[in-house]
Amino acid sequence: MQDLRIIYMGTPEFAVPSLQILVENGFNVVGVITVPDKPKGRGQKLTTSPVKDYAVAQNIPVLQPTNLKSPEFLEELRSYNANLQIVVAFRMLPELVWDMPEIGTFNLHGSLLPQYRGAAPINWAIINGEKETGVTTFFLKHEIDTGSIIFQEKESINEDDNVGSVYGRLMAKGAGLVLKTVAAIQTGTYPQNEQDESVEIKHAPKIFKETCEIDWTKSPEEIYNFIRGLSPYPAAWTTIGEKVFKIFGSEKTELKKIKGAPGEYKTDNKTFLHIQTGGSPIAITELQMQGKKRMDIESFLRGAKL
Repeated sequence: MQDLRIIYMGTPEFAVPSLQILVENGFNVVGVITVPDKPKGRGQKLTTSPVKDYAVAQNIPVLQPTNLKSPEFLEELRSYNANLQIVVAFRMLPELVWDMPEIGTFNLHGSLLPQYRGAAPINWAIINGEKETGVTTFFLKHEIDTGSIIFQEKESINEDDNVGSVYGRLMAKGAGLVLKTVAAIQTGTYPQNEQDESVEIKHAPKIFKETCEIDWTKSPEEIYNFIRGLSPYPAAWTTIGEKVFKIFGSEKTELKKIKGAPGEYKTDNKTFLHIQTGGSPIAITELQMQGKKRMDIESFLRGAKL
């Protein structure tokens, strides 16, 4: 059985349960690497990452390099004598970093690799109407998300799921998979399976604001999946009456077409807002007008008219 000295790398809430489960199961996490503190809000107060908050509470040393290739950082990292590194929702690593430990560096990815390689796997799986996704642990190598698979676990995507609900389930499932992976590495019983490159691979590129604009000429099914695949963050958006709205929730309908082109809308200004798609209209259930609070449609229409 190998004595593990682990460096853990991560930033957001998604990465906290995986770190926590290792600490609670007695694994030796000798250091944590996360992003530098960032100024936020009107007061530009420095905020710390969720992973840093947990590490500090557990008295685990924290490194916050601005440059992962700097000689000072590499020297400090080497001083921890880690033989395993784990990456969960962090940034791209230079080879100097991921190749440093004797055993290697493994990553937890929010998809069933080789499908949905990239920065936004949960979003794109839902946008594309997938019925299933999952989590994968794999060893890092040069090409992004292409290394040898250690373990995978599947997770269903339900018709009413959005990114928030699937994210929460994968966060918990991923923590269990990280624990299983580290336990297998400790005993030397872990598999390493090459990814199947013969299948047609769907990608999950980073999402930008312009990616999130709703194309109303698409089918109701595509638009419904697009909205839930971006909800609650970063949120699909559209323009209604020259105002920008984020759309967080919708429902498919079998209503008759609204007169006019896709994007035309119909409302009683009390209970409903229907927007024409490339097929039947879609009902908007939750939205946020620019500069206002997020609301369900009835609450919004009580205070505003379209």
